[in-house]
Amino acid sequence: MLEPDARKRARPVLRGAGRSNAPGLPGELVGDFKNGGREYQPCGQPERVDVHDFPDPDLGKAIPYGIYDVSANTGWVSVGIDHDTSAFAVATLRSWWTTIGKDRYPNAHRLLICADSGGSNGSRIRAWKIELAQFATDTGLSVTVTHLPPGTSKWNKIEHRLFSQITLNWRGRPLRTHQVIVDLISNTTTATGLRVDCVLDTDQYPIGLRYTKKDIDALPITRHDFHGDWNYTLKPQPDTP
Repeated sequence: MLEPDARKRARPVLRGAGRSNAPGLPGELVGDFKNGGREYQPCGQPERVDVHDFPDPDLGKAIPYGIYDVSANTGWVSVGIDHDTSAFAVATLRSWWTTIGKDRYPNAHRLLICADSGGSNGSRIRAWKIELAQFATDTGLSVTVTHLPPGTSKWNKIEHRLFSQITLNWRGRPLRTHQVIVDLISNTTTATGLRVDCVLDTDQYPIGLRYTKKDIDALPITRHDFHGDWNYTLKPQPDTP
C-alpha cells in the first residue's frame, strides 16, 4: 500500500512518461528481470533441467537488462555475463543509443528515463548518477531521470510492455546457453507490433567501486523541486582542453 505522498509522487511520473512520446524526445523505461514459468512436454518425455538456470560453474551467469522505447514500441536488452552494476546499466543505455537511438532520434537533445528506485539504477546509487553524467557528456544529451517510488515498480510501463512479453515467450524454456537467451529475447513480438533487439555484453563490470557525496556534489546535476532525490537532470559538460 502506498503512502499518500507516494501516490502523489507517482502521478507526475506516469504523466511524464506519456508526454515523452513527442517526436525527438524518446522516453526510456529501464530495468532488469528474471525467468520463470513452465513449459509442457509430450507425455513421458520430460526434459531434464537444473534446479537453477544461472549461475552455472561451466556456463557462468546471465544478466538481462532492458530498455523500452515508448515512442517506437521497441525493446533493447543487453545480456551481461559479469555483474549487475550501474556501469552495466548505463552501458546498455549507451549501446542502445549508439546502435539505434541516435539514428531514430537525430534531433533529440534530451532523454527521459523512467526507472525503478532500486537495483543498479536505484535512486540512492551514486555510481548510477556518475555513469549517467558521463553518458550525458559523451552524447551531448540532457538526461532527466524520474524514479518510481519504492514499492511501485509494477507501475513502470516496461513491466507490462516488455518484461512480461519476454517472460511469456521464454517461460519454462531451459536457458542452457547465452545464445539461447539472446535468441529467445530477440524473438519476442506482440500483436501490437513490439520488436526486441538483444545483444550479449561480454565486458567486465567490477563491483566495489566507491563514490563519495563530494563526487555527487561535483556533478552537473539539477534536482527538481518535487522530490529532488527521485527527480533530477544531468547536463552534458563542456569539453575541456
